Amino acid sequence: MRRLPILILKFCEREGPGYLSDFLKEQSLPFAVKMINRSLDVPKSIKKFSGLVLMGGPMSVNEKLDWIPSVLSLIKEAYKVDKPLLGHCLGGQLISKSLGAKVIKNKLLEIGWFKVQICNKTNKQKLNAKNWFGELNKFDAFHWHGETFTLPKNATLLLTNNNCKNQAYSIKKHLIFQCHIEMKEELIKSWCNAGKDELSDYKRINSVQSSKIIKGNIIRKCNQLNEVAKIAYGNWIKGL
Repeated sequence: MRRLPILILKFCEREGPGYLSDFLKEQSLPFAVKMINRSLDVPKSIKKFSGLVLMGGPMSVNEKLDWIPSVLSLIKEAYKVDKPLLGHCLGGQLISKSLGAKVIKNKLLEIGWFKVQICNKTNKQKLNAKNWFGELNKFDAFHWHGETFTLPKNATLLLTNNNCKNQAYSIKKHLIFQCHIEMKEELIKSWCNAGKDELSDYKRINSVQSSKIIKGNIIRKCNQLNEVAKIAYGNWIKGL
């Protein structure tokens, strides 16, 4: 029987699936990447897909963009019929909003490589963190955001750091990130180029790194992050 493809929604040309597409190809899992510019670009139903992935973007989920209600509706359908959801940054905020949480301004603008810690204060957190990230305790994630999400009902917080409390959470088979684990060298360089004015404007903020620092040891950092993503994505596809 032919597998249904995973639907990957992107909201900005430079913010594609990155390492996720490499991983899915390695696993021989079919997927379709759809660029969303308007409401008509959003599939009417999730029925033809096995899961739904949402990537990042520079816009806010609180903006009056005509495609946002359609995307939120698609997310709600996927959640209702138990097709796994995976969100990265803006994508995580869209999922959170669709599940009844709020997307608000974060206390800090966070741009660059900053460590995130595994949450293990409760038994539920310990169990869920191990299910998603194995034996990891912390790792360097990539960040580029000024907003964040609150946690929906029944969510388990998985990752946190001092710059942003809610870095990732799970609900059943669904995995939602505020940070980025999909990054590859070419993605980071393109973001730095597109966001050079923002990096310059906020260069005196400790939670914003310079382009030089971000791109330092970039291959090693991306390889290490890809290994983390391989674990998380590997557990996510179990829900397909």
